[in-house]
Amino acid sequence: MNNHIAVDIGASSGRLVRGILQEGILSLEELHRFSNSFTEQEGSCFWDIDYLVEQIMIGLRKAKTDGITTCTLGIDTWGVDYVLVDADGNRVQEVYAYRDRRTDLAVDQVAQQLSPQTVYEKTGIQQLSINTLNQLYVHKEEELAQADQILLVPDYLYYRLTGRRINEVTIASTTQLLNLESRDFDDDLLEFLNIRKDQFAKLTEPGVVVGPLDEALIQQYDLPECQLICVASHDTASAVLGAPLQEGSAYISSGTWSLLGVERTEPLNSLKAMQANYTNEWGAYGTYRFLKNVMGLWLIQEVRRLLNNCYSFAELAELAQGEEGFRSLIPCNAPRFLNPSNMIEEIRSACMESEQPVPETSGQLARCVFDSLALSYLTYLEELEELTERRIEGLQIVGGGANNRLLCQLTADVIGREVKAGPTEATALGNIVVQMISTDSIADITEARAIIEQSFEITSYIPQPIKHFNNILNRWRSLHLSNVNELI
Repeated sequence: MNNHIAVDIGASSGRLVRGILQEGILSLEELHRFSNSFTEQEGSCFWDIDYLVEQIMIGLRKAKTDGITTCTLGIDTWGVDYVLVDADGNRVQEVYAYRDRRTDLAVDQVAQQLSPQTVYEKTGIQQLSINTLNQLYVHKEEELAQADQILLVPDYLYYRLTGRRINEVTIASTTQLLNLESRDFDDDLLEFLNIRKDQFAKLTEPGVVVGPLDEALIQQYDLPECQLICVASHDTASAVLGAPLQEGSAYISSGTWSLLGVERTEPLNSLKAMQANYTNEWGAYGTYRFLKNVMGLWLIQEVRRLLNNCYSFAELAELAQGEEGFRSLIPCNAPRFLNPSNMIEEIRSACMESEQPVPETSGQLARCVFDSLALSYLTYLEELEELTERRIEGLQIVGGGANNRLLCQLTADVIGREVKAGPTEATALGNIVVQMISTDSIADITEARAIIEQSFEITSYIPQPIKHFNNILNRWRSLHLSNVNELI
């Protein structure tokens, strides 16, 4: 079978992408693209999960129209968010979005009852207000009691398509509930939440066949015959699989979030790693993603939205290119930027409070974001080197941010190391190569990465000197340190 389809859904968009391997070259064909966002209802933020299911059906119907009659299918999405399903298979409630404000105080409340160090030693997952542990802690008890199963978003989508319930390991690790030693849900944490272990489905590894697409859906929508394969369902896990990493390199999966880290075969859950707020998310094939969550292109996405989408992202980067560099900087990971009512005003207020020039124009706002992101990458890259006790020789940027030439060059200039950018479709590629490995089209992930590297354009950015960089760096470090206790 040479039709492998990735369902790749992020916080702002989703798509169905077909992968074809011919004579050692992997190519992608986008079958369907759709927007995605949470909506606010009575002060809470929710995802429209039925809309996502419907978009998958539309994409598969397009595949059938294009002549695809049989295929494999894998699903990846963002992490931490979950669906409560009752004994009859119905949703207990709407699906909360991680940017909902209900968890604002949860980290401190949980820390008063559970030692953060103990939780980190058990799970290796950083403290974030959005973690599923915190979301479940504040969830209504009566709704949790009704839940026969707790499924992460991609697990729920698999369930809707096949009727089979799973908890895929890479997405499950984002819950902050998996124990690194037992490689299962942690009994103490579940007891703390008053949740039974049988409310979670069996943990499932990437590469396992989930089952065929429900025949009723095939008939209702006129869809191809699909065999669903469990891929690395956390989009970052798939993105790292799709990154042609070189020995000694770190990666940034650059999208709504920037995930900066290294791939390891062992977790690193030391006290120093906890204090630096690094995480050990599970990867495919026995790996761990030791990384830092950095507020990413969400910042510029919100700026663009508030400018009424008058500019494309490429146009905003071009406007930023013409502005003075490093004029105004913001601490990207401050909680105030997680979901402000108005991102532009929040950026301006932060600059005013730190006695910097206030960005007024669209170009100044964009430049502020890109400069601040590049400096954030330097800060966390240096931390990463200290924690792993090894020199990082280069950086591979994958995902949408790899298209931003200004940000890629700024990053190379700031970190003083070569940056390789691409492929932009790393998440879909990681999804698809797991399907191909599962069906014996590719031997293993080493061969898959070699195929990706020779199949897609990778752009190299060589660092260029920055005038007065020491002064800029001192100003940045002062700003960063003044906000270090507020990092998400």
